[in-house]
Amino acid sequence: MDPCPFVRLIVESLTLKLPSATRPAGSGVHPSTTPCYAKLKINNFPSQTALLPLATASSPPEYSTTATEFHLDPDALRSLSCKPLVTLKISVFTGRMGRTCGKLLGSVQVCINLGHAQTRASLYENGWLKLGGSREPVASLHMTVRSEPEPRFVFQFGGEPECSPVVFQIQGNIRQPVFSCKFSAERNNNRSRSLPSDFNINNRGWMRRTLSGDKDRVGRERKGWMIIVYDLSGSAIAAASMITPFVASPGSDRVSRSNPGAWLILRPNGVSISSWKPWGRLEAWRERGPVDGLGYKFELVTGTGVTSGIPIAEGTISVKKGGNFCIDSSRKDSAGLSLLSSIRGFVMGSSVEGEGKVSKPVVQVGVQHVTCMADAALFVALSAAVDLSVDACRLFSHKLRKEFSNDDQELFS
Repeated sequence: MDPCPFVRLIVESLTLKLPSATRPAGSGVHPSTTPCYAKLKINNFPSQTALLPLATASSPPEYSTTATEFHLDPDALRSLSCKPLVTLKISVFTGRMGRTCGKLLGSVQVCINLGHAQTRASLYENGWLKLGGSREPVASLHMTVRSEPEPRFVFQFGGEPECSPVVFQIQGNIRQPVFSCKFSAERNNNRSRSLPSDFNINNRGWMRRTLSGDKDRVGRERKGWMIIVYDLSGSAIAAASMITPFVASPGSDRVSRSNPGAWLILRPNGVSISSWKPWGRLEAWRERGPVDGLGYKFELVTGTGVTSGIPIAEGTISVKKGGNFCIDSSRKDSAGLSLLSSIRGFVMGSSVEGEGKVSKPVVQVGVQHVTCMADAALFVALSAAVDLSVDACRLFSHKLRKEFSNDDQELFS
């Protein structure tokens, strides 16, 4: 498998030094809070906004934690490669971030040459730059601008996961089939036939008791879903199994955060296709609040059971608009990755469509996390579990498509 080129452009160590005559604008701004912010813009990319800490003797710029990143995919790199130099513009405003009355303090530009960015790390700027013209006094902005190559394998489901699609590897305009999937929904079984007989769920504490009784659960739970990923030879190399039913909370038609459904992401345990071992655990629920969203939490499973699971990612995806499920050590929702010294940077990303839309997830996996096809298949299975969770967390007043009610479908025929 050949990866696709990706580049991470990083702007970090952002720190502002104000001359004594300059005062932050806007009412309610206290000197102890960050009074300024920056807007960062590179060509046709959407602008990003970052808070700017003020430079003091006790907080030199090299210790600033403010950082912003642009992720350049193959299409962006092709577009930018037509230009000899790419311009990063940083505009600094006084006042609280988000207000429309912020006053422009000044701006700086950094020229970036992406000629070798796909193959090696590059440093474009590191130091103080003056804002504005030659007038005095002048504010200064400290920054470090650098790039890192971040090649990724890209896969796409040929159809919706519940329709047992083929999965393609994408390389530019080339689509090559690499996996096939088989989905099963076994509503009448409390325990999926796909789980290994030597894997004791209850003793490990993976399965939770639902909050409602048996009578309440009739028509108000979704369980027994399973999707298996096969290689081109027909061998099962990864799976996602719904280990805890998705159940409507009492007096509601939604899956609550206090009682989420859960999946195990499984890999084969030896040569037998009937034996699996857990690799990861995904919980999902329907968020309440101003944004109707799919809440999720993912953790890596260790060999000593549930108490040693390592949290990797947690967040919310808009049910209406969709979004992205992402595991990235530089993101706040992936802070648990710092516990694993072997995992750095981007790990995995997967597109998620909004409710009711046709979903063919695109999965990106960092090359450093793939040593064989089976490794990639685990991330494909995780992507399928996230996508299926959108349906599993649909309000119970809504009906699901017929693929979710195939009670007799055999997994290993």
